[in-house]
Amino acid sequence: MTEPTQPASGPVAQEAAILAGLGKRLIVLVGMMGVGKSTVGRRLAARLRLPFVDADTEIETAAGMTIPEIFESRGEDYFRNGEARVIARLLENGPAVLATGGGAFMREETRRRIQEKAVSVWLKADADVIMRRVRRRADRPLLQTADPEGTVARLLTEREPVYQLADLTIFSRDVPHDRVVEDCLEALQAFFSPPETAAKPTGPQPDPVQSDPPQAMGALR
Repeated sequence: MTEPTQPASGPVAQEAAILAGLGKRLIVLVGMMGVGKSTVGRRLAARLRLPFVDADTEIETAAGMTIPEIFESRGEDYFRNGEARVIARLLENGPAVLATGGGAFMREETRRRIQEKAVSVWLKADADVIMRRVRRRADRPLLQTADPEGTVARLLTEREPVYQLADLTIFSRDVPHDRVVEDCLEALQAFFSPPETAAKPTGPQPDPVQSDPPQAMGALR
């Protein structure tokens, strides 16, 4: 005898609600370098059982060069144009979780495509958090300057007003990455869930107001 199906609850219900709301769209993570887009994105995709794609990795594969090599040999404009083309292609392959580079969302064409094809999540972090995470890495072309702290501060000033256009904002802070993933899941569930309707009153209710009988009869004559 078949056991009756139990309604989903807890994380299963949360993930099901997100997937139902997402449909064929992607979840696109945007934000500065060092905020954890790749790490959080990979874990978020695992929780939702979706493919994870890193735009920077796809760009390097398409170009046959690393991003620092692209910047050095071809320049930033060449990289940004290639980045826009790669992201446009990736946005056609939903549902999935897509992590983008720090400057990708600054391009108006890319923002429009993300708005059409995805739900965008800004992972926001303070400058000191970003610097602690990227200070020892040599694969950040924009930070190869005499004053990387000043560069991060400038980029935040330029980019945060644009990042604010994302559908959701999640704070990436010094907590385990799984805590940030939980924050993303909670925000996505709230984003996709319809607003609760007011509960109907219980108990006997007064009869609805009736039209005056003579007027009502007159309307039928």
